Amino acid sequence: MKSSLFKYSSVAPALGLLSLAACDTSEKSIPEDPNIIYIFVDDLGYGDLSSYGQTKFATPNIDRIAQEGIKFTNHYSGSTVSAPSRSALMTGLHTGNTPIRGNKEIEPEGQHPMPADTRTVAHELQDAGYATGAVGKWGLGYPGSVSDPLKMGFDYFFGANCQRHAHHYYLDYLWENDQRVEYDKPVYTHDKMTKKAFEFVESNKDKPFFLYLPYKIPHAEMVLPDEYLEPFIGKYPEPNPWGGGHYGAQEHPRAALAAMITHLDNDIGRLLDLLEELGIDDNTVVLFTSDNGPHVEGGNDPDFFDSNGGLRGYKRDLYEGGIRVPFVVRWPGVIEPGRVSDHISANWDMYPTFCEIAQLDVPEGLDGISMLPEFLGKEQKSHEYLYWEFHEMGGRQAVRMGDWKGVRYGIFEGNLDVELYNLVEDPAEKNDLSADYPEIASQIADIMENGRTPSELFPFPLD
Repeated sequence: MKSSLFKYSSVAPALGLLSLAACDTSEKSIPEDPNIIYIFVDDLGYGDLSSYGQTKFATPNIDRIAQEGIKFTNHYSGSTVSAPSRSALMTGLHTGNTPIRGNKEIEPEGQHPMPADTRTVAHELQDAGYATGAVGKWGLGYPGSVSDPLKMGFDYFFGANCQRHAHHYYLDYLWENDQRVEYDKPVYTHDKMTKKAFEFVESNKDKPFFLYLPYKIPHAEMVLPDEYLEPFIGKYPEPNPWGGGHYGAQEHPRAALAAMITHLDNDIGRLLDLLEELGIDDNTVVLFTSDNGPHVEGGNDPDFFDSNGGLRGYKRDLYEGGIRVPFVVRWPGVIEPGRVSDHISANWDMYPTFCEIAQLDVPEGLDGISMLPEFLGKEQKSHEYLYWEFHEMGGRQAVRMGDWKGVRYGIFEGNLDVELYNLVEDPAEKNDLSADYPEIASQIADIMENGRTPSELFPFPLD
């Protein structure tokens, strides 16, 4: 349902949200039915953009989004691996409540589906008249399942349904809607996806659209066409060539990472240019972020590039390096350029944010909270806490509560001790303060036990 252009919906705050006064947006002229492009790349670390400190290669086009909009310094992924991060995004629920809480594979192709009655943010926008498209990696239900993209609110899908299939960049088939698109020989799929994404924008330029663009770059494998790789060969020492295995061999893995992210950045620049050429730049919100922290697979060397930006941990960790990610947003004429925000947020905030951008009522019961006020420079509601759980590697939990971060590892082995860090004073999480602040550690432990719901599909010792 459409809400008043400048009126925020009076939704009761979901568990884990701190309600502040409603925000007055009347000073900002918000376009009606703006387009939304959400670029969700794979395994890009907090330090992998030059706007976030990367010095060994440059990302000028993604940096342009920050320069002409907002750069967020306290934004988090939904999880520390692919499928649950996507589930949190689609449902507006953190990993203690969202239906998919881990990478649960289905043979021969796909991942475990979300329930058929799952309501996604794409459903909200589709029902409001938006053309909805997803181009890239899905990972939330095998082909033909109850939660393939066409059943989860998307009018159009092109890409790899299965995230395991998407591990390889050269493939002999992809999916377009519910049809397999076969190729005579393996093709470099990133470029195929980019072409389809641009076609979606062009074909929907005269009506509101939502483009969800979950690119595979820079997930392993570290493989890409020679024309993109060759300019970077020799720029970096390569002490550990990758001999291959599940991921393809790569003699120059460091050059490959820089080349992959550079190629991604070039495509983002082409997308921004396309919006200008089509005359829809001022009516399009472009958001860019990552699904989790940097990986250490396929020969990748995140330490060489400081890909986690000096934070502790990598993909599969619930320390900051595994879940704190870049997030930049551009909306010409609406978002003031060059802003930097330390607002604490997560990708499950996108559901209510997109609803309010489209002037829709926000459903009750979400863990997410709209970030539109922060985009507009208005008073922003704050989270009481952010919560994560991870069902691999012994079971892990984390809670961000203001300046404090609690982490618990080894849960399946019976460990319930909470490590405690002050992220303002110690962003690298080097000094465990749980013995000094036992009352705060206890408060976080209570959230870890009670701020979630049990799951039959993803059981946890706390259920």
